[in-house]
Amino acid sequence: MIEFDARLRAVRDLCREGAEDLRSRALAIDTDAAAMDEHFDSEVYSLIRQSNTPAEYRESVPGSTRLLEAKSTVDDVVAMAEFSRGDTSALLACPCPALAGVFVDLLGSPAQKEKFYTTLHGGRTWTFFAMTEKTHGNDATNMLTRFERDGDDWKLYGGKRYIGHGARGGIGVVFGRTGKGALSIRGALVEPPKVTGWSATRLPMVGLRGAFLSEIEFDGVPVAGDMLLGEHLPVTRRGIWGAMKTFNNMRIQIAAAAVGTAVAMAEYVAEHRKNAPDVQLVLARAEAARELVYEAAARLDHAPERGYLSSAAKLGATRMAVETAHWAGAALGPSGLIEHPLVEKWGRDVCAFEFMDGTTNIQRLHVSRGYQAGDADA
Repeated sequence: MIEFDARLRAVRDLCREGAEDLRSRALAIDTDAAAMDEHFDSEVYSLIRQSNTPAEYRESVPGSTRLLEAKSTVDDVVAMAEFSRGDTSALLACPCPALAGVFVDLLGSPAQKEKFYTTLHGGRTWTFFAMTEKTHGNDATNMLTRFERDGDDWKLYGGKRYIGHGARGGIGVVFGRTGKGALSIRGALVEPPKVTGWSATRLPMVGLRGAFLSEIEFDGVPVAGDMLLGEHLPVTRRGIWGAMKTFNNMRIQIAAAAVGTAVAMAEYVAEHRKNAPDVQLVLARAEAARELVYEAAARLDHAPERGYLSSAAKLGATRMAVETAHWAGAALGPSGLIEHPLVEKWGRDVCAFEFMDGTTNIQRLHVSRGYQAGDADA
């Protein structure tokens, strides 16, 4: 069990305050995720954006930003779980470095980091992380998107699907092959408003509409040679290594979001249906999943490349969240989801967690392989 010190308690309490703001925006963003003007300058979005930005690239430093500067993966998941008690979709709608920032921090050169982070100034620019393909998911071994040489530069061909903010992002990371081998998979910084050959369409989504999931097609998109990430690193650390570390982080974040949403649903039902059955049991299951997520985060801090427990946490947390949504709908009774649109919305959102960074079957494979490799005893 993870022990909360004074700093972690302060992070938790600060994010709980921010969660109230996110929840107040949840239904509006779900109704129209393209209408974001009224949300951009909110205090919670400023806090999220600046705390996800390295200090040297920040525009401003709200008093609480330093508190949310992640010292560890545990810090990250505590913040995610608490923000998600407000609303995960509203959180994902915030223009900030997000997953692309994690990858740029790992593999970017100083010049690439400068370009990436300064592009985000003003809080109106979304980022994207384009790995998943429509025929192979995020199975990098079968990736079809490719970079073709064009003198000292590259041309990008192929397509991606289920990419957060892909149809409105201003800068992000796109993965493709520079050759046939596993080490040829690379990520590059791309700025859609400034390139040709790029077309993107928002996908119609039932849940997590704030993520603005999109499909992207590349037809000779020009990529400058100095925008390929990791050139200053050893060959084995340039592409897929960074992606795997990033996905291990993403997986545990999704698990934390599932826990936070499940807790929100259980607490909401307890408040509005005083005699709802099994409330304490449902909350106990959510708290057990939370402890597993925290433990997995601590393991990642110790060994970032070993994702066995993060897969187990994601597997358990997403299933628990979906079951909590079913329970909440039944506990509210006939017409309950009409009378309580937040719970109806959360019931749609939790289903999306299943498909983010690997479905249940994929996570079972990760768990099985990790167990066989001895990670379970690490």
